[in-house]
Amino acid sequence: MNKQVIAEKPANNKVKSMVSIGASSCGIAAGAEEVYKTFADEIKKAGLDVELKKCGCLGMCSAEPLVEVAIPGKPSVIYGKVTKEIAARITADHLVKGLVLKENVFEINKGKQLKIVLRNCGVIDPESIDEYISREGYDALNKAITQMTPEAAIEELKKSGLRGRGGAGFPTWMKWSLTRASKGEIKYIICNGDEGDPGAYMDRSVLEGDPHSVLEGLIIGGFCAGASQGFFYIRAEYPLAIDRIQKAIDQAYARGFLGKNILGSKFSFDVEIRLGAGAFVCGEETSLIASIEGESGRPRQRPPYPSERGLWGKPTMINNVETLANIPVIFLRGGDWFAEIGTEKSKGTKVFAVTGKVKDSGLVEVPMGTTIREIVFDICGGIAGKKKIKAVQTGGPSGGVIPENHLDTPVDYDNLQKLGSIMGSGGMIVMDETDCMVDISKFYLGFCVDESCGKCAPCKIGGYQMLKILEKISEGKGQLSDLELLKNLCQTMQKTSFCGLGQTASNPVLSTLRYFESEYKEHIEEKKCRSHKCSGLLNYRIVEEKCKLCGLCQKNCPTEAVEGSRDKGYKIIKSKCIKCGRCYDVCRFDAVHKG
Repeated sequence: MNKQVIAEKPANNKVKSMVSIGASSCGIAAGAEEVYKTFADEIKKAGLDVELKKCGCLGMCSAEPLVEVAIPGKPSVIYGKVTKEIAARITADHLVKGLVLKENVFEINKGKQLKIVLRNCGVIDPESIDEYISREGYDALNKAITQMTPEAAIEELKKSGLRGRGGAGFPTWMKWSLTRASKGEIKYIICNGDEGDPGAYMDRSVLEGDPHSVLEGLIIGGFCAGASQGFFYIRAEYPLAIDRIQKAIDQAYARGFLGKNILGSKFSFDVEIRLGAGAFVCGEETSLIASIEGESGRPRQRPPYPSERGLWGKPTMINNVETLANIPVIFLRGGDWFAEIGTEKSKGTKVFAVTGKVKDSGLVEVPMGTTIREIVFDICGGIAGKKKIKAVQTGGPSGGVIPENHLDTPVDYDNLQKLGSIMGSGGMIVMDETDCMVDISKFYLGFCVDESCGKCAPCKIGGYQMLKILEKISEGKGQLSDLELLKNLCQTMQKTSFCGLGQTASNPVLSTLRYFESEYKEHIEEKKCRSHKCSGLLNYRIVEEKCKLCGLCQKNCPTEAVEGSRDKGYKIIKSKCIKCGRCYDVCRFDAVHKG
């Protein structure tokens, strides 16, 4: 496999040392701006001829701020959790003396990754169109509109086998072809940047780290579909992504990649940004369209599909951020090249945001077919602490929980569906033995109930009723018959809900029932939560043999449920205890028992 996805043009090869600082939202939140300023001051003070720049996310968000130091003729070094003090030492030792600070080196990209979508993230300055162009930026656009017809370009995309990365996995070429075939002089293309899954931030990172690649994919899509207007629909909670996309649009207009007669061709194309208000349901295509039109973000009946009648009644093509970021590489390297990567029915790579109980959380891009175990253990370092892995959640609130014994399953659209989960947009949350599956399904279902637009009864009422049953079980008030009722409600919601939110909201409940039904039964029959997450099933007591009579539990109890004194000892009065766990948390002698 050719892993050299994008090559720098010879004229732009760096000949002097360079310091790159990850300055996406995750890096900035961890202190990247202060680190950048320290490097600027120290490099100036030392009189060094070093290029200092900000770049997008380098991948492992748990180690931010990440800094890459590249000295000509030597392997580049990545430092993690860099402070201003460490930045000063890197300047004095590494840049001046050539001495690597081994204790601060962060080993990143531990093999098995193949970066196509993230090819420029952490490499280029996302606010510099020149740096994007130096990495073959806009060459694919030039090739498509000057050497290919739209039909030939769609055929090239068909060869690639690219499926939509928004979650459904619909063949991208088919969506483009259907929009092109629809009648009408006015057509639109929309980039769906309304990323709302808990634990997912792939699209934000790509928009922040490599905005031009998404923009280039959007322009090529517009050319192929016959559209003259494109929109970025980005939720307002992503201010940095919005700012960088706007700068990319402005730069592209200035260089002739947008506007009238692009690159001297007959193709003209304009792009604008529309902000979303943060409603999860607006990730659904027809809800997104309604939102742009100024209407309430609620789904509409399909058919007609957006490719036939979409935005303002015109044929509209909607692709998500990751899908569009793949487009320039496919047109540069060819559809056949792309199709060699991945599995038989799932081509290319997939970006995952790996979070939860994992040692090195962050963004990972791997070829389709890589196993979940390889992602969690070989790339992300395994489980944090000394706990055992219990399950992995994929696909966000619409996905499902995959237990430990299925972690060797190769990841692709079909395999995940067989396991009762979905690819989704790429959120992957790792859970260890301290996680309760009843609590997990309650969390995801609660999210979907909060985000339901309320248009259809199965989603609005069914989800609420299921949540009430789960709350009852977690409080020790459930009955075995509730499990059958839950399954029936899940199936009803799947079959009768109006849109994807309601149709998939029950997936976490079904998958946890499928693999962890014994835990549900423990809650119901034994009134026991083995993970101690369901507070309604917890009881606290003070172990007399371990108690050192310090009185901290009594001082911190908010309901005066701890009675006694240093002379007589302490005990917890069950009728007063609200099971907040404060006594357990403050005890330094392991004298408060939770069970």
